[in-house]
Amino acid sequence: MSHRRTGTTSADDVFLAQLGIKPELSRRTSAFQNFAISVTVICILAGGQSMFGFGMSHGGPVVMLGTWIAIGFFTLLVGLSLADVVSAYPTSGGPYFMASKLGGPRWGWVTGWLNLLGLLGAIAGIDYGAAQFTGAFIQMQWNVAPTAGSTMLIFAVILLVHGLLNSAGVRVLNLLNSISVWWQLGGVALIVGALTLSSASHQSPSFLVSFHNESGLGSTLQVVLVGSLVAGYTFCGYDASAHIAEETTDAQVSAPRGIVRSIWVSWVAGFVLLAGMLLAVQNYEGTLNSATGVPPAQIYLDVLGAAGAKALMLVVIVAMLLCGNAEVGASSRMIYAFSRSRALWKWQSWQLVNERTKTPTRAVWLSVVVPFVLALPALYSPAAYGAITAINAVGMIPAYGIPVYLALRKGRDYRPGPWTLGAWRKPIGVIACLYVVVITAVFCLPQTSPITTDSFNYAGVTLAIALLIAWVTWQTRGKRAYQLTADHIAQPSEALIEEGI
Repeated sequence: MSHRRTGTTSADDVFLAQLGIKPELSRRTSAFQNFAISVTVICILAGGQSMFGFGMSHGGPVVMLGTWIAIGFFTLLVGLSLADVVSAYPTSGGPYFMASKLGGPRWGWVTGWLNLLGLLGAIAGIDYGAAQFTGAFIQMQWNVAPTAGSTMLIFAVILLVHGLLNSAGVRVLNLLNSISVWWQLGGVALIVGALTLSSASHQSPSFLVSFHNESGLGSTLQVVLVGSLVAGYTFCGYDASAHIAEETTDAQVSAPRGIVRSIWVSWVAGFVLLAGMLLAVQNYEGTLNSATGVPPAQIYLDVLGAAGAKALMLVVIVAMLLCGNAEVGASSRMIYAFSRSRALWKWQSWQLVNERTKTPTRAVWLSVVVPFVLALPALYSPAAYGAITAINAVGMIPAYGIPVYLALRKGRDYRPGPWTLGAWRKPIGVIACLYVVVITAVFCLPQTSPITTDSFNYAGVTLAIALLIAWVTWQTRGKRAYQLTADHIAQPSEALIEEGI
């Protein structure tokens, strides 16, 4: 891989103008802060904890750890391939802008809708998960059992706070994301250290290669594939580095590096977290069927007692809150960029940037309101809520693969940016695209047996609905209104080009 620094901030804006985009956002994001937002959105403390019970029932330790290694490796290949394209097109639009440039407007339109719906579903899933963990903590602390109504109220408060924080400007977002990196890595060290050093008994290393199947699925292969989704659902959201590229200095290098670094750091730290927690399991069935409804909380209770469990739960809850806040930041930039291309209804409103904070404030609040509406079915049916939020990974991961595929299809006509895989682009890109197809199919597999209304996996249905939305909106609006870049963008002056490049 080769690297070249593009120089000053003015060079970033000159290059953006050459892509046909008017620089409007504030470039206050450093390379570390760009990396921080993707680490925060991946959030191993959220995915690793909320999916822990799922993994215990779908293959157990050997599947959880084995597929974490495999999925992390293939995700790194996707991230490397996507990073190559991000370096060529470092814009807030991320995957949809790349797809439009490389494959044409219809490719961009479909990619944009998959990415956008995935981001909004992710916010609903992350913040509602934080509300559930908060409810579990309240029950542990004050013995007040959470209800669907109280969880929804907590969820609404979390979204409101995230809207206010993101409206304050990118400096606040950068600060919280920077804190989040150390909070997550420190949280992993604290959780694993506390569980390992406790006086409670621990599982032997052979436990880590044990297999457990509580899913009802008869096929071992299917159990392994479905169990891999502990990692599959966690390794999403690293496109956040692309979405804040227009606010990042030296974006053509910083944004791709942010993607790759966030994946391998999460990969390593996540493995340590899962292994440490599995070795601390005291009673497998008791943990899986915990009265708290949160298997990790049961591990904390069994090993550290009530006080220790509450402390670690707070660590996880804060990580989830930081994750949701970063996801709102990424989603708002996607909405801003997609509106700039006239892809959304009332696009004139969602593309507006606050003159004081240089933040797309209206897009921020749309990123808060839509997830709240998406989660409302949880008041009546957990299955309906699951169906809606399933669009998270099943929408976002194909959106990562499409630009990679289109860059490969472009062949020698593809012009990479300064951060490039070079000769490795084709072999890594081919494997990455094949993985995207396979993991998307795995997301849609039945996850339990027998299949009921509550246990049905709606991921395939939501993917089909997302594609239908993309097709209908293209036919009714996209053909007429979609415009990747604005005609009125003035090209940079020769003096500015000489200064910046």
